Amino acid sequence: MTVDAHHHLWRAGDGYTWLDEPSLAPIRRTFTPADLRAAIATTDVRRTVLVEGGRCDRAEAAVLLDHARATPEIAGVVAWADPTSTDLPAVLRDYRALPGGERLVGIRAQVQGEERDYLDRPDVRRGLDAIGADGLAYDLVVRVDQLPAAARAAHDLPHVRFVLDHLGKPRIRAGAAGFAEWHAAVAPLAAAPNVTAKLSGLVTEADPAGWTVEDLRPYVVAAVDLFGPRRLMFGSDWPVCLLAASYGRVRSA
Repeated sequence: MTVDAHHHLWRAGDGYTWLDEPSLAPIRRTFTPADLRAAIATTDVRRTVLVEGGRCDRAEAAVLLDHARATPEIAGVVAWADPTSTDLPAVLRDYRALPGGERLVGIRAQVQGEERDYLDRPDVRRGLDAIGADGLAYDLVVRVDQLPAAARAAHDLPHVRFVLDHLGKPRIRAGAAGFAEWHAAVAPLAAAPNVTAKLSGLVTEADPAGWTVEDLRPYVVAAVDLFGPRRLMFGSDWPVCLLAASYGRVRSA
């Protein structure tokens, strides 16, 4: 059985303002559990992990956990929470008390929109520590220039399980320079045994209109070398991947 470790569901107009970007028009619509079932139907994927979709408010967690409660295919939810929140432990308790709360497996914030060294901040570190103490993983959605700070956090907090989303969003379209920049930055993070990574989001970091498997291959080969296969997961990043490919094509790649 294959698990898709990274996908989203959202309702158009329900606070996902990032979808207002003109280039995102193809995915500026509602995606439901029924749409997910249709997307995975022709693949070997049988279980999935539903990840917060950039709405960045606590109310979204209730929606996502309810989807998981009502949808057997959704085995886990990564919800949004602000690691700098002074009431973070209470927030996590409240999430677990929601219908479907037993399927909460991780927390994510939109670190990619923060400063380069955001993960070095003491208030952020306290939040990461609380998330780890609660038994949850922390998903790292970061830019390449934020990977060194992510590595420092992972090494300094060995009891926290970190999950790198989209391999750290390498600049695939930049060719050899993009690969060299990413490889140097991701290697120290991969050296931390408490970090796993998702082979996800690569088709949209490559040329969405003309990517090939060969464009992705150097990154996947390097990830297998750096993390090892036991610390890698498949993720579709559906429906964001629809900007570049169908669900089936991403899984095949």
